Amino acid sequence: MSDAEASHAPSARPSNAPDLIADTDHPAGAAALLRSTDAIRQRARALLARARRGASPWFAVNDGALSTTAVLVAEVTQARYPDLRIPYHSRWRHFEAGGVDRRALLDEALGPVPREERARAQIDLALVSVLLDAGAGPGWKYLEAPLDHAYTRSEGLGVASFHAFTAGLFSSDPAQPLRADAQGLRALTPARLAQAFQVGSGNPLVGLEGRAELLRRLGAALQERPDLFGRSIPRPGGLFDRLTAQPQGIQAHELLSLLLIGLAPVWPARNAIGGVALGDCWRHPAVRGPGLSDGWMPFHKLSQWLTYSLLEPFEWAGVPVGGLHALTGLPEYRNGGLLLDAGVLRLRDEALAHRTHRAGDEFIVEWRALTVALLDELAPLVRGHLQLDEARMPLACVLEGGTWAAGRVLAQRLRDGSPPLDIESDGTVF
Repeated sequence: MSDAEASHAPSARPSNAPDLIADTDHPAGAAALLRSTDAIRQRARALLARARRGASPWFAVNDGALSTTAVLVAEVTQARYPDLRIPYHSRWRHFEAGGVDRRALLDEALGPVPREERARAQIDLALVSVLLDAGAGPGWKYLEAPLDHAYTRSEGLGVASFHAFTAGLFSSDPAQPLRADAQGLRALTPARLAQAFQVGSGNPLVGLEGRAELLRRLGAALQERPDLFGRSIPRPGGLFDRLTAQPQGIQAHELLSLLLIGLAPVWPARNAIGGVALGDCWRHPAVRGPGLSDGWMPFHKLSQWLTYSLLEPFEWAGVPVGGLHALTGLPEYRNGGLLLDAGVLRLRDEALAHRTHRAGDEFIVEWRALTVALLDELAPLVRGHLQLDEARMPLACVLEGGTWAAGRVLAQRLRDGSPPLDIESDGTVF
């Protein structure tokens, strides 16, 4: 093992792992370690080092293509944000689809409420919308009245969830429609969600039942943790009160940790250690780690995407969140697709691009891990081309500028927008 690989080897407990339980021979301790972004990075980098040695059965790495990919990302970023004032890669960008300022529409609907209640409503909206943001599939679209402008994929899911929220779909109180609360979420049915998202035989949405079940689980999880989400009316916005009640500032990994702990019951239990749900964490035989965490590759993509999407509601309320560098890049099909389409990653068997895969397949787990590790290497190259430092362009802005958009550009150029790999979605991962 090289010195570089040794520095990233996941033998030690990650520095930002929760401190509550350190015994990784215990299911709760192993789960706590796997909820840290240090564990994500260490294990992803180890798989990247393995692929660079030529030991991966799935991927070869072309390091020479990293520089040309960085140029592409920088060019796309400059075209999208000429003044280089790049916002975070967050759900709020999708609420701006079509040039419509839907945050302003929400503010108008809320009226003159205190900043705390405005932040709670924004957090409610963002959290529910992110959980609905798994891939929509190529055949779905959302027509927004009154002009019936059509939106697809992530923008469509964002716009549809915005209107579902403002219509009160996730609230239990018709007199208080602009919130998502435990009781309202637990009452959600696939039929009501289908109606709100305009789903029908000619407009199919991938993973509809999985999305509705995910939100019902969310409602139950909110009720189970009144210390995080509020006692009288449990809602995602209760996190604002939980975090702002402490005297010290808020750190991004702390927000992520609370989400991973509070939302643990939301995720399908198929990924678990001793009955402790792990969420977006998958088996890979080449991943090493201590105790029961051995063989598990964590990602927490939706939870990190959610963390990115909650930064702005806190900041708009005058509560900045520090430590953004702790979060990782998002291992989804646009960022991962960029690396394949730009030639940084090459499939050892091209036939894999013509098959349908599952999220838990070793091939897909490794693709996502390599994506995380390579985004960390790509980010400083992009900043160099744009002459920006990490303070002005944290990873959340590199993604937005950025890698996600460049992945879409190449996908559109090569395959009319579809990703390079076909993955079955149950509405909880991609």
